[in-house]
Amino acid sequence: EVPPALREVRLLALDVGALLAGASMKGEFESRLKGLLEEAGRSPQPVILFVDEVHTLVGAGGASGTGDAANLLKPALARGTLRTIGATTWSEYKRHIEKDPALTRRFQVLQIAEPEEIPAMEMVRGLVDTLEKHHNVLILDEAVRAAVQLSHRYIPARQLPDKAISLLDTAAARVALTLHTPPASVQFLRQQLKAAEMERSLLQKQEKMGIQSDERRDALTARIFSLNNELTASESRWQRELELVHTLQELRVAESDADDKTTLQQAETALREWQGDAPVVFPEVSAAVVAAIVADWTGIPAGRMVKDEASQVLELPARLAQRVTGQDGALAQIGERIQTARAGLGDPRKPVGVFMLAGPSGVGKTETALALAEAIYGGEQNLITINMSEFQEAHTVSTLKGAPPGYVGYGEGGVLTEAVRRHPWSVVLLDEIEKAHHDVHELFYQVFDKGGMEDGEGTHVDFKNTTLLLTTNVGSDLISQMCEDPALMPDATGLKEALMPELRKHFPAAFLGRVTVIPYLPLDETSRGVIARLHLDRLVARMGEQHGVTLTYSEELVAHIVACCPMHETGARLLIGYIEQHILPRLSRYWLQAMTEKAAIRQIDIGVNGDEQIVFEIVC
Repeated sequence: EVPPALREVRLLALDVGALLAGASMKGEFESRLKGLLEEAGRSPQPVILFVDEVHTLVGAGGASGTGDAANLLKPALARGTLRTIGATTWSEYKRHIEKDPALTRRFQVLQIAEPEEIPAMEMVRGLVDTLEKHHNVLILDEAVRAAVQLSHRYIPARQLPDKAISLLDTAAARVALTLHTPPASVQFLRQQLKAAEMERSLLQKQEKMGIQSDERRDALTARIFSLNNELTASESRWQRELELVHTLQELRVAESDADDKTTLQQAETALREWQGDAPVVFPEVSAAVVAAIVADWTGIPAGRMVKDEASQVLELPARLAQRVTGQDGALAQIGERIQTARAGLGDPRKPVGVFMLAGPSGVGKTETALALAEAIYGGEQNLITINMSEFQEAHTVSTLKGAPPGYVGYGEGGVLTEAVRRHPWSVVLLDEIEKAHHDVHELFYQVFDKGGMEDGEGTHVDFKNTTLLLTTNVGSDLISQMCEDPALMPDATGLKEALMPELRKHFPAAFLGRVTVIPYLPLDETSRGVIARLHLDRLVARMGEQHGVTLTYSEELVAHIVACCPMHETGARLLIGYIEQHILPRLSRYWLQAMTEKAAIRQIDIGVNGDEQIVFEIVC
């Protein structure tokens, strides 16, 4: 398929670094380059010179525009005696080559675009044999497809097929390692056991010197016994899994040409049943291994959900309701959108969800973001909180996305863009969005529509794996009025329709059309009681963990707190403030007094007496 004019041509690569190496004397580099051109011209076969990173020729061997390699090559390029193919990036071309019109005229520019997924798969398949021989593993075709598709979706900063090849290479290396090294779980248990044994030996050494620590020594002995049992079970499971994998690999080699694959299928079934949802040794590079690598690189759970994860997503509204009370309808809407996205049925070009939580202060809007980050996104550390009251001026847009070239702060990144680039799998909380300038609102149009935006340096930031929660107090008085009488309170749809005129006074219709408005209801007495119990239970846990004291409270105390904290502008924050002002100081004072008197407190009971006063009963 090669054209006749190119069939006898030799393609040679020019190493600019090797050409420059050691050319310290003036004229030495020019002599080398001239000799190279003469040799190419004398060659009996036509020569095409390939120069990777061709922009390095500009300034190589001398100052740019004088005696550098690019100017030395211009005459040969103009005469046509030297045929050259150069490769460089578009930014380097504009920075170094395009500034020289004479050099630009010698080359015909061809822009090589990133290939689509199907051509990229064909390119990667051409390297499968090389990767298999290098790592001595089997690479399934599903792994090739997964490497291209997942890298294309979750690694936007790099290009195909490079990122797919890198992903597949890393997956093959991981599979090869599992065949020869203990899994991370076994290594962790070994480290824990070694640390516990070292601590026990130190305590034994102290006991010989008369320093007693019986309780700690007994606890360490029990821990070492437990770790030994756990390590033995893990090692046995690992060794059994390793044997099954080796057996499967041997059968694949032995029965590769056999018609009857019954034994091979039985071995595959036995391994699959033994591994379950948590394999530690992999017989081949599969799509699941590739997805695990993507998850490690980006923090995004890109693979197929296992049974436990699917159960967590299915029960998401109930899990959120454990922290956010009185907002079941709102949590159900958020849960449905997350479930759709995790099932792979959502629009992959947009964020997981964009919700505007509208309601009075202290009813659980911010707590919803915290609960969602903990339930789905791996912890509250994956919550990105932006206080939008700091962006009331138009020029503060640059703070969010980064300063443009020529302005102070260029290159430092934006508050929002840098946070999302580092944590692409996260919850983004835009608190008090109504206080931001209208130009800031317009900045988010492309995020809501296309799942991404460009920062001040022109780098694309991907928001497709984030959930955006916008909180606002607009219409909170209207919501409170409509919910005063539970018998006349409208449903969620009616409440949303009544709220829209208030929202349109602060947000343009184009903005509201891109978000899902979810009204948050004022807290009733039952919900406030649940919140009071929740914070009292946290206090009970802290007393037990930090001081070993059993703390109990009565239902009368909960009713007393709720009665003293009627619902108004601050919502649940008033309940928390009441506990911090009326219970924590007295509890701290009793504990510090016991420490000064060297009394050991075993239990503290908190209740309410007949005069509606909070009382503490101390048991030593």
